[in-house]
Amino acid sequence: MHTSIGYRFLVMGLRLGLGLVMATGLAQAQQFGSVPSESDVYCGGVATNQPVPNDTYLISGENSRYKNAFNQGDYVYINRGAEQGVKVGDEFEVIRPEHDPLLNNNKWFKWQEQLSHAMGTMYSDIGQLRVIRVQAKTSIAELKLTCDLMQRGDIVRPLTVRPAPPYRDTKFDPFALPSGKKTAMIVFTKHFGQVAGPASIVYVNLGSGQGVQVGDYFRVFRYQGTHNDMIYQIRDTAYKMYGYGSTPVAYQWDNLPRQVLGEGIVLRTGPNSSTVRLTNAREDIYGGDYVEIE
Repeated sequence: MHTSIGYRFLVMGLRLGLGLVMATGLAQAQQFGSVPSESDVYCGGVATNQPVPNDTYLISGENSRYKNAFNQGDYVYINRGAEQGVKVGDEFEVIRPEHDPLLNNNKWFKWQEQLSHAMGTMYSDIGQLRVIRVQAKTSIAELKLTCDLMQRGDIVRPLTVRPAPPYRDTKFDPFALPSGKKTAMIVFTKHFGQVAGPASIVYVNLGSGQGVQVGDYFRVFRYQGTHNDMIYQIRDTAYKMYGYGSTPVAYQWDNLPRQVLGEGIVLRTGPNSSTVRLTNAREDIYGGDYVEIE
């Protein structure tokens, strides 16, 4: 029992620590171009509850006697060729379904498991391929763009153009009033992390089914004094702490001003999810923080 609890806290600590390191490094990248980069647009991934065809996939690649993953400069093989209509010059995207093996036992905030299931399966972008040789039943392709190491069995789909929405030039307001539009939560970050900073990718449980579009902006905020997440905090410090002042009224989270943390632009949408690139963050942003459409 004690071992299990200790292991769970160790895992959560490692995930949080890794996320903090990433967020700290990314916090240096406050200046962006006029639009998201190709890597931002094509490496963000998306969660969807719709079935994704998996009949075309990566078979293997060169030097497969000792390689179990493939990167830029490698040539890989897919299980479709001339008989299936593949031609030299065809371009494909490579994706992979991913699941959080720790979610059932290590929820970061109260409703994380339910929201994650409602969003659907997370499909990570692995990269892009360009066909250079075609055989009857198979094709040889070069890696055009890599987001992660490609593996045998990764799903291969025809490449579709994704728009790169322009960043807006309005100034971020750290004290913005509620927009009155739909609200949701940050459910997790890339690779099921729980902390993010500027330029990080986060996944939100609002999508095209709720009217979200590519290019929309989400404002990220947090209520003071709630107890729904795993961020270490001493209870009731939002309005009092023994020996350091208090108030005659016990203010609750819904009686206190919310804290606006940052904002981000929508890069992709699923039926119940959005892939969001954070463009501004005053401090670390966590899974379980709230968002609203601006």
